[in-house]
Amino acid sequence: MNNSIGAVISNATLQYKDGYSPIISGLNMTIPKGKWTAILGKSGCGKTSILRYLAGLLSDKVVWAGDVHIEGKESLEGNIAYMAQQDLLMPWLNVIDNVCFAHKFSADLNNDRVRAIELLQRVGLEGHEQSMPSQLSGGMRQRVALARTLMQDKPMVLMDEPFSALDAVTRYRLQDLAAQVLEDKTVLLITHDPQEALRLSDAVYIMQGQPASAVSLAVPSSQIPRKINAELAALQQQIIDTLEVDYV
Repeated sequence: MNNSIGAVISNATLQYKDGYSPIISGLNMTIPKGKWTAILGKSGCGKTSILRYLAGLLSDKVVWAGDVHIEGKESLEGNIAYMAQQDLLMPWLNVIDNVCFAHKFSADLNNDRVRAIELLQRVGLEGHEQSMPSQLSGGMRQRVALARTLMQDKPMVLMDEPFSALDAVTRYRLQDLAAQVLEDKTVLLITHDPQEALRLSDAVYIMQGQPASAVSLAVPSSQIPRKINAELAALQQQIIDTLEVDYV
């Protein structure tokens, strides 16, 4: 895979400059090329802070110690797409203009729009190019956000609980869709849902403690998205039991 990228985080500590102590310490994590990696943990443990740091959004707000070794590229800068929990669609733009938003000043706008139409077809929104966000369901809006993420065509995709606000069936379907359309990407997924992590990920980390560090969990080697079976159900319970320690 010529466009692949990976990262290895070694003995990392993260502390906000306005905080009294680190929120993350001794963090070791491998994000393999072309695979999905999931991070689980209770609210406030630092999961999103990892994503935001990797995306370059916290450089002036935190003190970071430790090593981030990038594999396949010189750096993460310019190689990351970010998909948030909220779809963040511009309400005054139609679907295709939302997908093309990052390319609105492109010198090749016509070709960009052709590509955007193809991506909307891939995510099942053919015929909705001119629809406004207010006309779409929550699941459809997230599919627009997914198409916009694909439009950026970055080798690494950071996903911060992108399906958590959806009903169970829609979430399940979008998990399958994301696994399909992001099959050639390196994906780092933040989720509170153990089942989602196990269905989608080749590597799963559980963040625990205060300050938090990450523990790796063995997952099946089968192809994603996985079907829910007895093995996944047992692993899901194992994750829940592990996470409960932090809630005592």
